[in-house]
Amino acid sequence: MHPAFSVIFLTTLIGAGQGLFLAAFTAESYAAFGLLPPVAPSFLALSSGIALILMAGGLGASFFHLGRPERAWRAAAQWRTSWLSREVIALPAFMGALFLYGALHFFKINPVLAHLPSGAPIELSAVIGSAATLMAFVLFVCTAMIYAGLRFLREWHTPLTVINYILLGGASGFTLAAALAAFALPDFAAFFAGWAVILTLAGLVGRTASLIRNARLKPKSTPQTAIGIKHPRIVQKTQGAMGGSFNTREFFHGQSQAVLRSVKWGFLLTAFLIPMILLSAGLSMGAGGVLSLAFLIQYLGLLAERWFFFAQANHPQNLYYQAVS
Repeated sequence: MHPAFSVIFLTTLIGAGQGLFLAAFTAESYAAFGLLPPVAPSFLALSSGIALILMAGGLGASFFHLGRPERAWRAAAQWRTSWLSREVIALPAFMGALFLYGALHFFKINPVLAHLPSGAPIELSAVIGSAATLMAFVLFVCTAMIYAGLRFLREWHTPLTVINYILLGGASGFTLAAALAAFALPDFAAFFAGWAVILTLAGLVGRTASLIRNARLKPKSTPQTAIGIKHPRIVQKTQGAMGGSFNTREFFHGQSQAVLRSVKWGFLLTAFLIPMILLSAGLSMGAGGVLSLAFLIQYLGLLAERWFFFAQANHPQNLYYQAVS
């Protein structure tokens, strides 16, 4: 498939935003049960604000993928059958819950609604945060299922697509949280960095599993089965036109196998291995610069990973459109 950079930025930016919120709410939840010291409301508000900016950036990028942006609202009309429509609904719902969560901490309005049997208080931010957490995972699933639900694109049609979207979004969000904490809340930098290493490692395992799976896929159709001729070697010389077409531009990336291999090894290094090394270093030193570099390199790696994710999908129509002239 042809990777659209608008969708690449959409999925990576909102993934990082969701992950950053989940990192902040995880810290607040740990603190509520006495596993961590109380988290400063200013840090939770800052994290929510940055997460909202990332979500808005991803939403803005998505408009560049629309032929008629003024009709974007119609995308929600098919929510009963379309994962894209469900994503269109889940995205603003999560952003709304995220805004309320951040506003509660920014204005320090956080009344206690009840107490657990253990005596732990249930604050309003915990209720809003729990709802936002649910919406974050719903959004992860909706975004991933847009691709995992396409049966004819076998590289995408696997539960690993959903798992990897969640893990990679969570990893980038916790890495960003570690970088922010190193400057704004140093006592929590190690907590976020430790979870970022775990999620990045899990993401590496999940993404490697999908690469191994996709490398073993064999096409169900061949030129022989398509035209009903059993000759062992059939080569298409032309598609019947002297130039390209919508099909050759939209459903094929146009790059060589050497480029694909380079991008694959590049994102394995920059999205996973190098960030884990930098996070481990930052985990011991608590250095904000090192943790910030880890997020920057990881995000660039995720851009390459997402480009490869789209480019690797081999549309069945490419069996026919193999040559332009």
